[in-house]
Amino acid sequence: MKMRINPIITLLFLICCLRVNAQTLQNEEEVILDCNYSFEEAISGKEIPKEITRNLVLLNVEYYSFDDKLHRGQIVLHKRAEKDIKEIFEIIKEIKFPISKVIPVVKYHWSDEASMNDNNTSAFNYRKVKGQKVLSFHSYGLAIDINPIQNPHIKRNLIQPSNAKYDIKAAGTILKNSRIVQEFKKRGWQWGGTWRSSKDYQHFEKKN
Repeated sequence: MKMRINPIITLLFLICCLRVNAQTLQNEEEVILDCNYSFEEAISGKEIPKEITRNLVLLNVEYYSFDDKLHRGQIVLHKRAEKDIKEIFEIIKEIKFPISKVIPVVKYHWSDEASMNDNNTSAFNYRKVKGQKVLSFHSYGLAIDINPIQNPHIKRNLIQPSNAKYDIKAAGTILKNSRIVQEFKKRGWQWGGTWRSSKDYQHFEKKN
């Protein structure tokens, strides 16, 4: 005995499928692409020792920006930090902590100042610590700066970036009791907001 298929039920089923597919496509389109570098592009334009580049990876991350929309950016970092940063950005996305943008510093011609002035979150940048001869933890991809405009580096009367302001009530500001700080500390990272000689609120580094 052959079973008759009700054409109305079939039509309703097809409509539901189309709606689900349309919603899926819409959700995918809602992700704003802030950058789309290849690994080679992301480390180009600067002489970087091979012993450093072989330990670097390019990680795609998603976050809600200050426009309340979902963005996708990229970050260059040490492969030892990849798992930590991937997990932390998943939490950042989940709690909708606003991140202005995440773009490799190559876009700014390797200028830390230009990257900070654009409120860019970044990790790897082969450079020395400002005013010193030693390499920064950023040179190894073992440090990350988050929302520099909301979380400046303050040393005496010097504020970097110069157009920044540390306002504990402002969105995107990192505080000592922030979930982000807790998650970094769980994974063995140090926060510049606890330094004595200066306060680098944007800065996290992994020493171990």
